[in-house]
Amino acid sequence: MDNTPSQATPILRLEHVFKRFGGLTAVNDVSVDIYPGEVIGLVGDNGAGKSTLIKMISGVYRPDGGRIYLGEEEITLSSPMEARNLGIETIYQDLALCENLDATVNIFLGKEPLRRMLGIFNQVDRPHMLEESHKVLDRLDIKIPDLSKPIRQMSGGQRQAVAIARALYWNARLVIMDEPTAALGVPEQRKVHELVHTLKDNNVPVIIISHNLQDVFATADRIVVMRRGSKVGDLLAQDTSGDELVSLMVGVD
Repeated sequence: MDNTPSQATPILRLEHVFKRFGGLTAVNDVSVDIYPGEVIGLVGDNGAGKSTLIKMISGVYRPDGGRIYLGEEEITLSSPMEARNLGIETIYQDLALCENLDATVNIFLGKEPLRRMLGIFNQVDRPHMLEESHKVLDRLDIKIPDLSKPIRQMSGGQRQAVAIARALYWNARLVIMDEPTAALGVPEQRKVHELVHTLKDNNVPVIIISHNLQDVFATADRIVVMRRGSKVGDLLAQDTSGDELVSLMVGVD
């Protein structure tokens, strides 16, 4: 059953995409529309094709067939950096943060603002980075007392906040979160759920890949179920249950 909204233009549209590795079809003829401000839970057992699907959206893999649209434009991604430049931000389980650097540097990493010194030299504008980092973290209602300390000294929830702040600051059009609450305690899991809702409130669509169905039900508007490379369900979260999702994932009628 397809429960995609009929109004508005999708931010992301997949049309009949597939991906093969030798004789294995990892993703088979999958179509999905994702709309502004919508949170999609992507679920499935190990080997269902979730990671491969996400890697095609984020530029790691090229589809062997089908089409991907961002807004009205068909896109062909050749790298994760190209996806990021188009506004597709992926937050992996390891967060891809530089643990020896502080929060402000991680938010601006690779896009550091410069200012002229003595009319001759360019220097990284650290005061501007600090000011802007405080602004975006305030939007997320995140309090990190000392933004100058290395990421490795922060809690799991604070690290997630920095990764999400980076996506929000750089005007991500779509955020993908891979197992965002893995290894987090219950209070930090709740904070991540709040961050997802903040992205939604900012009209940024989010795809959440999670084995934790509680996470999915706490955040998702719609749940897409994968099994053996195919999409086998597209359900409104409020109209389904954990038992129904598990039955779809394992193929129980």
